[in-house]
Amino acid sequence: MANVPTELKYTKDHEWVLSTGADVVRVGITEFAQRQLGDVVFVELPDKGRVLEAGDPFGSIESVKAVSEVYAPLSGTVTALNDELDGNSELVNDDPYGDGWLIEIKIGDKGRLKGLLTAAAYEELIREEAE
Repeated sequence: MANVPTELKYTKDHEWVLSTGADVVRVGITEFAQRQLGDVVFVELPDKGRVLEAGDPFGSIESVKAVSEVYAPLSGTVTALNDELDGNSELVNDDPYGDGWLIEIKIGDKGRLKGLLTAAAYEELIREEAE
């Protein structure tokens, strides 16, 4: 079973969300997602300042197996990108919940986090997908 940290929130599209401040969240892909992708070779991220709508694709992750879009878990403005992924994309495989994060979004309303999956609900989702 994949590692599913309890302090994070999750999406059905296998992104994780960590509240880092009053109105900012950090976003990445889950360990389950990176295992499905295989070895990541390239990560495309949006420009800083881009306004995202929840559910819209904001970038892509290319692996030796496929190219997969990554979706905005919440609406808001991109405030930071993980520049370490430029030429170091394997961080997504090595540490998906740490150094392999993708973007930070200013969301304006932390109440929106309630609409995301808890760790227990996400574990149930991946258990069902694995069957």
